[in-house]
Amino acid sequence: MKEQIIQAKNLCFSYKNEDGKPLPVIKNLTFSIERGSFVCILGHNGSGKSTLAKLLNLVLTPDSGELSVGGIDVMRENLTEEDIYNLRRRIGMVFQNPDNQLVATIVEEDIAFGPENLGIEPEEIRQRVDDALAAVNMTEFARHSPSQLSGGQKQRIAIAGIIAMLPDCIIFDESTAMLDPIGRAEVMDTIEYLNRERGITVLHITHYMDEAVRADRVMVVDHGEIYLDGTPGEVFSHVNELKAAGLDVPQVTALVHRLKTEAGFDLPETILHSADAVAALKALYDSTEKE
Repeated sequence: MKEQIIQAKNLCFSYKNEDGKPLPVIKNLTFSIERGSFVCILGHNGSGKSTLAKLLNLVLTPDSGELSVGGIDVMRENLTEEDIYNLRRRIGMVFQNPDNQLVATIVEEDIAFGPENLGIEPEEIRQRVDDALAAVNMTEFARHSPSQLSGGQKQRIAIAGIIAMLPDCIIFDESTAMLDPIGRAEVMDTIEYLNRERGITVLHITHYMDEAVRADRVMVVDHGEIYLDGTPGEVFSHVNELKAAGLDVPQVTALVHRLKTEAGFDLPETILHSADAVAALKALYDSTEKE
């Protein structure tokens, strides 16, 4: 059995509304995340997915339940500042707006900021900065000002700053939401590379279905609870349930669903890519011709 980098059981969290009464946002969540996996978290606005990300990074503290992150029991009474420090080193987080994450006027200085605050030796910082720039394919921009970069490039620099701290897991909280299609593609290629080639565990929160199909696993959060959980094929086969939760499905999946339900075509429910849909339709046509 693979190691679980995150384990949650009956996790709960509430905000306070204007009159001080609790407003439950996360309700009895139980799940685990395997080390090295690529998990996408989906949910409509207000579903609790971003709050969940902040709980996993200890930006927020759970009200109750059990939570272990990177081997650290987050809920134990004697949790120290050092524990929190070590957890945030191991679980990096990239937010929605890249401009809010860049702190220096030169790209390589921005990437060095995290390791410098960790007390890393200068020689190792230099190596980490070079390695992080290479990982996001931004080496040639080392001496540029972030203000000269596109949105996608800025977000890749923000990711490089996290990589330089050598995390076990990176949480991407709608990190592609403010980018144009080219920037989104650049960041998604980077995320996939970090997971597939470097073994970094990825939790990617998004509302783009074409991004979710690239994950190993999709978790759908609705009103603070896990609504669906499985491979992209398994989750997106529940077209009606996803629509009821205020979510869409990949266009090709929606088309196949309509062909099945409205035209009676005998097609698989788990089609996610246009090439697979073409192959399935061709196979159906060929079998009909033989009959």
